[in-house]
Amino acid sequence: MSLQLLKYNAGIVKDTTEYSAGKNGPFYVDSDLVRFVNGYPEKIGGWEKDVFYALDSAGETTSTEATLTGIGRKMVFWRGVDGTDRIAVGTHNHLYIIQNNAIYDITPLRKTTSNLSNPLVVTSGSTTITVTDNSHGASNGDWVVINSATATGGISAETINRMAGYQITYIDANSYSIQSPDAATSGATGGGTTIDIKYLIGLAEGLGTQSAAPALGWGVGGWGESTWNTPRALSLSQVNLENSSWSLNIWGEDLIANVRGGRIYYWDTSGLITARAVLVSSLAGAASVPAEVRATVISFPDRHFIAAGASVYVAADGSSGTLDPMLVRWSTQEDFTKFAPTALNTAGDQRLEVGTKIVALVNTREETIISTDEAIYGMTFVGDPFIFSFRLLGTGVSAIGLNSMIAIDGNTYWMGNRSFYIYDGVINEIPCPLKHFVFDRLQTQFFDKTVAGHNVEFNEVTWFYVSDQNTAGTTNPEPDSYVTYNYNEKVWSIGSMDRTVWNDAFGSREKPFAFSPQGLLYNHETGTSNDGAAMTAFIQAAPREITAEGENLYMVDRIIPDATMGANSNLSLFMNTRKYPNASETIKGPFNIT
Repeated sequence: MSLQLLKYNAGIVKDTTEYSAGKNGPFYVDSDLVRFVNGYPEKIGGWEKDVFYALDSAGETTSTEATLTGIGRKMVFWRGVDGTDRIAVGTHNHLYIIQNNAIYDITPLRKTTSNLSNPLVVTSGSTTITVTDNSHGASNGDWVVINSATATGGISAETINRMAGYQITYIDANSYSIQSPDAATSGATGGGTTIDIKYLIGLAEGLGTQSAAPALGWGVGGWGESTWNTPRALSLSQVNLENSSWSLNIWGEDLIANVRGGRIYYWDTSGLITARAVLVSSLAGAASVPAEVRATVISFPDRHFIAAGASVYVAADGSSGTLDPMLVRWSTQEDFTKFAPTALNTAGDQRLEVGTKIVALVNTREETIISTDEAIYGMTFVGDPFIFSFRLLGTGVSAIGLNSMIAIDGNTYWMGNRSFYIYDGVINEIPCPLKHFVFDRLQTQFFDKTVAGHNVEFNEVTWFYVSDQNTAGTTNPEPDSYVTYNYNEKVWSIGSMDRTVWNDAFGSREKPFAFSPQGLLYNHETGTSNDGAAMTAFIQAAPREITAEGENLYMVDRIIPDATMGANSNLSLFMNTRKYPNASETIKGPFNIT
């Protein structure tokens, strides 16, 4: 009785029939939580929760495990000159620092109202607290932090003054409500006579939108199309509001943060850890800092602070004018606070021509790569008199979202609207045998949530995206699926994993780390489990004839696997057979291998 070797080529192929994938490779046709190493499949590493803790109303670390408030969109890790490691993470409604396993809210303030007198009203048995603050200026869904309130109606001062603050429900221009975790035991109006309320930046400043909302309008489409007086949903090639996101940059040991479409903020590590980020424009000597910016980055090694999609510089008075989503502005060298160009500095600007808005940008070894919604540009430092040169690298190609572009070893990778690309001196589409599978299941309304991540240990770039299989439906789904490209072996894999922001191993963090939509931080490539729970991976090979000609029918009574297994691993094998390519499939198994 003869034995037949069944060997498969590395990589997942989804854009042909399974029979073709078996005939022409043979390849694998499906997987989850599997990568390819030296041409062979293996289960990816596990992940473990990295716990951080909340603060009490006095700002002291508690023993209560914390999560992010909001969906993590951007994250950066760095070490200060004092040796302290920090993670800054921007969510769709907050900005945080995680340091020494404690989380600190450094979200900038829009304003503070001081010395309010008894502005709180509660009703017995209700968790609703109504707050009166004339001309508060807040929008529905914004966040506030209350300080110096006294107990009111049985709700303790510690609860009212909690560090996490409260999300508001708008009532009118002079009042709003918040929800306490505890119900009042009696009706009361109070809170004390010296209450301070801090208003975090919110919708008016570009923060607070979890999911993009397609614009609706009358007159969309050709004359006579569909019914009269019905607002139309625009396609993604037309107007689409964006979810709230951040650009985070480290200047020396300090943090510079920019809300997409909003202002630029600064957080000084030499100050109190509880201090909030402040406007760069409020710093001493600041000049013409853009009031609205879509994305920011620091150019190296020349160290200009670049604001892409920025408000126009108005030379007459030195202020910033209206937002131009195609305008690139940069500060003078070595000073992120000065954007007013003079004969004695290197500040300046350049408007890009191809496209309607800047989508994303990343800094590489030699240039900054900028994606508009219709083109890719290269921005290179050249010195006086022009400071930067701008080259149009390609048209008809763009990044799908703010965080979908990543620089690795001088090359830039990104996920576009229907393909994957690399720029290594020339823009090329990356051959991808599963791109139709990925883009056909991508929920296009949430394409902007796509995030790229790097895993240098395994030479992988991964894109996490919102698939049509997401059980959250069409309200506020977050990335639930991934597609991974091994750029050394040039093979692809796919799977399911809910991560909204990812950072590679760096410095003292020896493994990649990422946040889930639930606001939990995980260290990846750690162990073999899903934070202690079973982690089930699989790979499916394409069907193939046992002999090349496919002229014979076989009875298979023995399978000899070639696999390496861990001490606590279980391996099950299923065999799917059919007599003809279009015949019904018979499934045998599982055959458990120990």
